[in-house]
Amino acid sequence: MSSKKLTGNGRWETMRMMLPDHREALEEKQKHPGSLGTKKAEVPTREELELIRDSVLLPVILTMIDRNVKELNLSVNPLRKLYMTATQALMNRVHSELAAVNRELRERKIKVFKDDREDTDLHFRYICRGYEDRFSIMRDVARASISTKIGQHIQKISVELNKKV
Repeated sequence: MSSKKLTGNGRWETMRMMLPDHREALEEKQKHPGSLGTKKAEVPTREELELIRDSVLLPVILTMIDRNVKELNLSVNPLRKLYMTATQALMNRVHSELAAVNRELRERKIKVFKDDREDTDLHFRYICRGYEDRFSIMRDVARASISTKIGQHIQKISVELNKKV
């Protein structure tokens, strides 16, 4: 109610302590929002959220594969060499995908940070062109996503091998 009385009467504008330069900058900013370095933060797209998820899960997959390589090195299984070769091929594909995901995140100006929390879920924070948010992945969902991702890579390796034969 008091804002109606103050708006447009000239007193309110003259009572503010504002330098003319600041007033001009404020008026310019109101005329052209987004100018003068004030960009509106962009919410990430679905594709970008998937990139963020992959940037979190792919290192977990690499850790799992590395652990498997160490176990295979200790094994006396006669097929060990075959398993090692297949595991190395899988590791190379996952590593290449992770590099591509990280490159894409850099190009889109997205940063992902691990959040330190003491429970069973994976917690992360991301900044996407000024938009900041947190996300969590439940362990069961992460396992399912990892299993799917590994299955996709194995399928691609199998297709490549069949083409060579």
